[in-house]
Amino acid sequence: MTITLTIINLVIAAIIISLFIVMQKRKVSFSKRVLTALAVGVVAGLAMQFIYGSADEITTMTTDWLGLIGNSYIKFLQMVAIPLIFVSIVAAFTRLQLKANVAKIGSTIIVVLVVSAAIAAAVGIGAALLFNLDANSITQGASEIARAQEIQDKAATIDLTLPQKIVEFIPSNVFLDFTGARATSTLGVVVFALFVGIAYTSVKNKQVKEAAFFANLIDAFYAIIVRIVRMIIQLTPYGVFAIIANTTATSDLAAIGKLGTFVIASYAAIIVMFIIHLVILAFAGMSPKAYLKQAMPVLTFAFTSRTSAGALPLNIQAQERMGVPSGIANFAASFGLSIGQNGCAGIYPAMLAIMIAVSTGTDVTSFSFIATVIAVVAISSFGVAGVGGGATFAAIIVLSALNLPVGLAGVLISVEPLIDMGRTALNVSDSMVAGVVTSKVDGSFDKEAADKPTATVSAS
Repeated sequence: MTITLTIINLVIAAIIISLFIVMQKRKVSFSKRVLTALAVGVVAGLAMQFIYGSADEITTMTTDWLGLIGNSYIKFLQMVAIPLIFVSIVAAFTRLQLKANVAKIGSTIIVVLVVSAAIAAAVGIGAALLFNLDANSITQGASEIARAQEIQDKAATIDLTLPQKIVEFIPSNVFLDFTGARATSTLGVVVFALFVGIAYTSVKNKQVKEAAFFANLIDAFYAIIVRIVRMIIQLTPYGVFAIIANTTATSDLAAIGKLGTFVIASYAAIIVMFIIHLVILAFAGMSPKAYLKQAMPVLTFAFTSRTSAGALPLNIQAQERMGVPSGIANFAASFGLSIGQNGCAGIYPAMLAIMIAVSTGTDVTSFSFIATVIAVVAISSFGVAGVGGGATFAAIIVLSALNLPVGLAGVLISVEPLIDMGRTALNVSDSMVAGVVTSKVDGSFDKEAADKPTATVSAS
């Protein structure tokens, strides 16, 4: 009977997936297809919860087979993340003409990302205080305790001083970082790519033939990698459906209900920070309406896939349609994968710091403590990975720096996927904001570009 019901569930899932194929053939927009997959996945997961139960063997077998789709989709994104980051940064040097010098552009982008992370930290602190978040009020079950131990073990491996952490950003073996073996591998690849790009600019005027060959090689590599990414992006509706269905079917709804206040507080902070993004863009001369028009497909993809790295090609394309030069768009999108992520490295660790500090009896309303949290979050917002796990890494660094119990971060395991969707979309948004602001400072921003009727981001 168990196998029969599992087969029936999988047949229904196959029918749902075929409907997404029909939607694609009928040219339904990418955003609508992804959001439909998200909604249908939630309904399918809840149906399994109520019919069979989250721990039933039928649910386990069904989600295991659906995981073949969802987990494969995630691994495909992870597969191309590091090569994509590397080639995007190098291509910014080899393919694209920048009006200002690279150091000025890079430093401006980094400043915007770090400052926005500090603002996001302040917003996160405000949300935690407004909603009276307290880690002591959350009951820890077996999964939370196991997660706490995992986080503590992970923290023990990265318990370094600030100078030591900065040194960790420098790759001693870039081939190791290309495997993603270190927690800071993403930033290590960024650093190496910058060296390669700077070396190219030095060589191109002295060894023209060799530089041209290298530029053509990077162009070809860039085209192939981006094409691979776009092929994977086309799988998003199917991957999102499977992932969301599995997550909803196997989640402890009672635990999520208990953490409802944290979820509401998190999304309140995310929405406030997104509004701040729109205000910053308005001051930079970018119409918020035009921004939303161009950014929505990118943000939809980031929200549902929970990966900033996978959204990189759409991110760059959206910035270019907004009027940001290609070089700056490449830098901003790539740097934003590992520096100053407003959601994962800004709001989240700041909120955790407050709710955990409250549980230890710390005066979280004191100016000195709040200022310290903001400063630590801003400094620590380097090296956050762009494909999952980045928020945990950022939280470990911040909590360790503040001498707060790291393991208490495990109490939020039940709602991690839910809040991670909003955090990832905000991460992508802040990198696009950095691109617009930097191009405005550089004097190369094309204010009229985003308002053109043909300016529409495509996922194909």
